[in-house]
Amino acid sequence: MVDENGKQIGIVNLREAIQIAREKGYDLVEVAPNANPPVCKIMDYGKYKYQIEKKTTTKKSSTVKEIKIRPQISDHDLQLKVKHIKRFLEDGDKARVTLFFRGREIVHTEMGIKVFDKIKALLVGFSHKIEQEPRLEGNSMSMIIAPGKD
Repeated sequence: MVDENGKQIGIVNLREAIQIAREKGYDLVEVAPNANPPVCKIMDYGKYKYQIEKKTTTKKSSTVKEIKIRPQISDHDLQLKVKHIKRFLEDGDKARVTLFFRGREIVHTEMGIKVFDKIKALLVGFSHKIEQEPRLEGNSMSMIIAPGKD
């Protein structure tokens, strides 16, 4: 048997071990039941369970989900993409909206900004935060939307 400080007490009768644990205000926990004789430890079992649970629980890390669109996207398709963005935000993930320009479309970046403005307008009333405003990166524009505070 091992006490709460980690010192070995030795082989003790079960009733004596339970009595010693109660006197000290702790629990008697069987650590190695297959050993001969079985090994028990005096400890605060509630505290032990809490520490184990605290080690195993992890926070959900938010991932960045990407939505790809084009400047000539139709209204219905845009509404569908916004619906996906809302679902990502509800799940606690961030959404990166990437708008790709092809060929000479890059000259008309204002078309891309109009699409991003439409997305912002469709998200009004939904809890969100624009983490990164639309910015041009090569032949694409991207914007990052994060879930807002509930």
